[in-house]
Amino acid sequence: MIILGFFVIILTGTLLLMLPFSTRDGQSTSLINALFTATSATCVTGLVTYDTFLHWTVFGQLVILLMIQIGGLGFVTFSVYGMMLFRKKIGLKSRELIHDSLNSMHVGGGVRLVKRIISGALLFEGLGAVILSIRFIPEMGFLKGVYFGIFHSVSAFCNAGFDIMGEQGSFTSFCNYAGDITINLVIMSLIIIGGIGFIVWGDIYKHKWHVRRYMLHTKIVLVTTFVLIVGGTLFFLISERNGVIAEMSIKDKLLASAFSAVTPRTAGFNTVDTASLSAAGKIFTMMLMFIGGSPGSTAGGIKTTTFAAIVFFIVAYIKKQKGCNVFNRRIDDDLIKKASTVFFINISLVLGALLLITLNQNINPTDAAFEIFSAIGTVGMSTGITRELTVLSKLVVIFLMFCGRVGSLSFAVSFLEKRKPLDMKYPAEDILIG
Repeated sequence: MIILGFFVIILTGTLLLMLPFSTRDGQSTSLINALFTATSATCVTGLVTYDTFLHWTVFGQLVILLMIQIGGLGFVTFSVYGMMLFRKKIGLKSRELIHDSLNSMHVGGGVRLVKRIISGALLFEGLGAVILSIRFIPEMGFLKGVYFGIFHSVSAFCNAGFDIMGEQGSFTSFCNYAGDITINLVIMSLIIIGGIGFIVWGDIYKHKWHVRRYMLHTKIVLVTTFVLIVGGTLFFLISERNGVIAEMSIKDKLLASAFSAVTPRTAGFNTVDTASLSAAGKIFTMMLMFIGGSPGSTAGGIKTTTFAAIVFFIVAYIKKQKGCNVFNRRIDDDLIKKASTVFFINISLVLGALLLITLNQNINPTDAAFEIFSAIGTVGMSTGITRELTVLSKLVVIFLMFCGRVGSLSFAVSFLEKRKPLDMKYPAEDILIG
């Protein structure tokens, strides 16, 4: 149902974007490009074949913004919230759907979680919109400044990466604001808050500053997020010191490096030219895009907990420890298996897509890989080749964006027949590994 729900939203968005009054030139957008944009918006990716401001009218932009909001918070969240507004009974099946959609720990408490998600989103997006509007109004005027503030606040919180800064130059994103403290801090804060996950919100809200009472999930998410942001910032300071940030002041270098560490997980904005990153910078960005945000959030990727669980398991195995122990708790073996499966499925999709796209058209393998990691991680960063992709390559990227949003494991499992497991085990026999 989750997969079908996203499909219906994408199809509806595609038809609306194909309408002539969705575009500035009054011409109907082709099916493949409308489908690509609708998928990118609903799957909160941000890869685009047209500059959002220059190609789409305000109507088209609002359609994209609505798909971003629904896709970011999940159509199940909005459906259940609508039922709550009309005082309809929410049965066990709906509660199970909430559990599956939001990756919550338990079936119980789902309705309360939906309320927190909607109220939290309105709070953070509202605060972000107000601050950004105050920054944009002196430069753009009242109505336009407010509109820009709202659009980019929603896009940042939902980790979508769509921007309407095209009037300052097509596909520039926030490059003209690389040294703007207000815009950088607000956008980064919204990306991080939207990307840590709704479960983490609830845990922090419940226990406040009593860190020891946090769930293991919350501790792993917060620590992994902190390490990736700080480590990523330091890496970009080093790797780009003679590159895209070479001519910047110390303050601007710090801002640009921090933004470059935050946005691949998985927002898609940029304050420096992505195509001009060093080879090391591009590879590290791909790694961050692959990891992504946290479960039950607006972000994509294999998720921080998946990455952390695999790392913890490898360390425990090398040390010959009994079990994978973290923060005086043990991660269950089944979760390690699930994490390994998610990692393997995603890396297989990446390699398969890379083979298909490079076989289909003559394109730089590094740029193709960057586009693929961006799609499956629902990031939206690009070296500029999106517009050069053939129809087949666009279909491959569309498929990756869809898998990245609904979850590659969920997508694979949905096509497998559910059979009762056999109550038996075959004899074990060793094989050579490594």
